[in-house]
Amino acid sequence: MSFEAIFVLCVIIAMLIVLATDRMRPGLTLLLVAIILMAVGIISPKEMIQGFSNKGMITVAILFLVSEGVRRSGALDYLIKLILPQKKTSVFAAQVRMLPIVAALSSLLNNTAIVVIFAPIVKKWAEFYKMPIKKFLIPLSYATILGGTCTLIGTSTNLVVAGMMDQDGYTMKMFEISSIGIIILVIGLLYIFATSKRWLPSDKETSTKGNQNETKEFYFEFAINSNSPFIGSEVIKGHSNLLAQNDIAAIKRDNEFIDISDKNITLQEGDILMISGRSIHIENLTKTEGITLTSIKDADPEFIKRAEKVVEVVLAPRFPGLRKTLKEFDFQRRYGAAIIAIKKDGKTITSGFEDVKFEEGDDLLLLTDNSFIGAWGESSVFHLMSDVSDYEAPMKKNRKWAALIILVLMVAGATCGEYLPRLNGMKLDMFFFAALALFAMTLFKLYPAKKYTKFVSWDVLIAIASAFAISSAMQNSGIADAIANTLISISGSLGPVGMIAALYFVTTVITEFITNNAAAALAYPVALSMAQSLGLDPMPFFITICMAASASFATPIGYQTNLIVQSIGGYKFMDFMKIGVPLGILCLIITTIFVPLIYWGSLTDIPVNLP
Repeated sequence: MSFEAIFVLCVIIAMLIVLATDRMRPGLTLLLVAIILMAVGIISPKEMIQGFSNKGMITVAILFLVSEGVRRSGALDYLIKLILPQKKTSVFAAQVRMLPIVAALSSLLNNTAIVVIFAPIVKKWAEFYKMPIKKFLIPLSYATILGGTCTLIGTSTNLVVAGMMDQDGYTMKMFEISSIGIIILVIGLLYIFATSKRWLPSDKETSTKGNQNETKEFYFEFAINSNSPFIGSEVIKGHSNLLAQNDIAAIKRDNEFIDISDKNITLQEGDILMISGRSIHIENLTKTEGITLTSIKDADPEFIKRAEKVVEVVLAPRFPGLRKTLKEFDFQRRYGAAIIAIKKDGKTITSGFEDVKFEEGDDLLLLTDNSFIGAWGESSVFHLMSDVSDYEAPMKKNRKWAALIILVLMVAGATCGEYLPRLNGMKLDMFFFAALALFAMTLFKLYPAKKYTKFVSWDVLIAIASAFAISSAMQNSGIADAIANTLISISGSLGPVGMIAALYFVTTVITEFITNNAAAALAYPVALSMAQSLGLDPMPFFITICMAASASFATPIGYQTNLIVQSIGGYKFMDFMKIGVPLGILCLIITTIFVPLIYWGSLTDIPVNLP
């Protein structure tokens, strides 16, 4: 192995460590790696910037805005409310109605946008009908991921691979990957239907131990003030006449908890009441005379008087306080909202979170006034985890139909474009019709044109563009050939199944710890080298990395939709492992079997002489 190959390998290993430990945003990490590779002469300045003009990368940017136009039209909100049962039913029946349609939509739209819209509506629906929320949100995320494997535009990962293919003279059609993706989707949904009810936790399983009412969602600390009407009143087995709608889970006095399960307790000044209840109860509790929510005890009294709304948000990648504590980052001053609870890693924190570091995906319960929605409702630093209709005036029906018609025409055009005559020598591909769709959505004012930059994930785009340069470095240095030959020598004796399995396994392991786009970019040159070494059409190898890079089920950090549902569903890391690892293995087996069968017609023989 040459010095250049060793150097590139070391740089990539360092990059993987930085990405896995989340020390920097992925876009900046990949950009800095590309700069290093250019500085030492492994790639040229032209190769360094070629990704920023690649049609695949620009198509991803355009589709962010197209998805935003569809989201704002209100068509998706109407659809999810239409498909959800309007009565209490079984988990299986509700999933059968919801998940196939969610998967179909995610094959055409941005997965994150779908989950941001659907998750809060599903959560409210489940609460209303007393259905177990945890049985629906991970399946929702998984359905969007599975749906994204069915078309070229189903996920940005597919477009990254297609963009790299285009640079090397190959073309991926709109439904090139559908033959494999649909099989994975169908079997994956059947797996979710069969296992989610049994393997996913019930809501009560993650409640505070010892609480008699285990279906409660939050536990808030309220301090009894001086001259409070609570002083001298009795708590009888967790109930107080002054808090008729809420249960008292515990009482803390002089830093010690008092057992109230089987005795009556007379309240004193300074007692801390652990009050259980859902977020919708907090507005009334904060107005209750004589008690103060401890998490906002230092807040401006004038702010508390006018704070009349509770909003639940999830921190997005662009939140400026990531990896800072509440002491280091003045959240209330910056956003005009007081934090009253934080959901992190499946746990709910309602007090003492001044030293807790903010992380992407944290779910915050905020007490604020009506100005918060107007100021931050369209911000890219938060995902608003509530029904969108609570915050935005619904668009007219003709806007909904306009958005859907534009979307259908875009997909139809991208599908049939290859059969149409070229326009002044221009290829009528996905990029062409996505650009026309964006123009039409701007014309119909389906998204606020003056704020268009808020709806584009620039970190994702920079990561994609930089990944092209890193891919070139892997090919120029020979490290891609070295890895490809190693995989062939290890798996070649097993024929097509072994080689596809080896490539899939390497790609999916990387995906679980770094971004899926970066994983696809690293795997692409290896896939190309494998095909060239064997003298084969590289398409089966490219489809394999599309599937492997998208099939991120085992961890919440592997895919942003997993991170979002982890927060609002209160899942633990092991909840994803328990149901996600078998699903990932199932996708590996399906890809390993059907890619060789569809493209080579055999699981054991391949028309090539292995090195």
